[in-house]
Amino acid sequence: MAASLTPKPANKHSVWSGVLAPNFAPGLPLAVALSGGADSTALLLACHERWPHQVRAIHIHHGLQEAADSFASHCETLCAHLQVPLVVSHVNAHAQPGQSPEEAARSARYQALASVIKNNPSLEGVRDIALGQHADDQIETLILALSRGAGLPGMASMPAQWAREGLQWHRPFLQVPGAQLRALLVQQGQTWAEDPSNQNEHFTRNRIRARVMPALEAAFPQFRETFARSASHAAQAQDALNELATMDLQTMGLPPSIKALQSLSPARQALVLRHWLRQVHQTTPSAAQMQALQSQLQACSTRGHQVHLKVGAGFVKRVGPALTWQPDS
Repeated sequence: MAASLTPKPANKHSVWSGVLAPNFAPGLPLAVALSGGADSTALLLACHERWPHQVRAIHIHHGLQEAADSFASHCETLCAHLQVPLVVSHVNAHAQPGQSPEEAARSARYQALASVIKNNPSLEGVRDIALGQHADDQIETLILALSRGAGLPGMASMPAQWAREGLQWHRPFLQVPGAQLRALLVQQGQTWAEDPSNQNEHFTRNRIRARVMPALEAAFPQFRETFARSASHAAQAQDALNELATMDLQTMGLPPSIKALQSLSPARQALVLRHWLRQVHQTTPSAAQMQALQSQLQACSTRGHQVHLKVGAGFVKRVGPALTWQPDS
């Protein structure tokens, strides 16, 4: 079982002292998701310095571009130099119909990371994994959410820590600008693998990075701190709403009772339905789907009234006095 150890006192002459979040106290041994880019390279160096001989690295080989092999080679060279054990996992990250390339790669990466940790003998004892997203990534996530009309869950952006598939996931760089990490790498003479797709403005996140972020920097120099504070407020509010939705679900049962749902106000009803679909079935309805579902619930006044609506990645159906959800076969 992973043990949480006291980190080694930061050396005042250390390049990486103070970069990791002060409250970042993972269980050890710790896995680092190493893409080979600047951010994950910096993360591996910082964690290796803080917890020598307690860090493992995992590289997910997406195989989506010609440069993928060079990313793996960089990771192998870096880990050999640091004497950090490395596991390379090949995945199929091609997008499915209706799925963006970024979403497909992200989903495949998280699934592969969890699978590798659970099934690879060299990672025995690892229950915590660190990811290299930084302050700029957090702001890009917030802007992307706003551009899509997201609610509180989207505006909360990325959590610094969360539990998933029996593992603890960490983002200890969320308060650090990407430029600071790159400057530290340059200072050390440390190279990294540059992903050529980062320059492709066909991807919305890259357009935000190339066009919106510089404009915000010029107009509002402190925007990283203030935007991050707004994301934190949204996350706190969403946590409170999740607690309310959890209590409502406990009262109405699983699957949720139609009659109990009808007794709630429209806003609270939508909150419970979203929470049920997200937490129990790992699917998220669009605004239009939620509106249609609530309209069907309102009209559901007789035993014979049926509900069969596309919601998220499947269908919500009526089964007796309750709602159920089934994935799209």
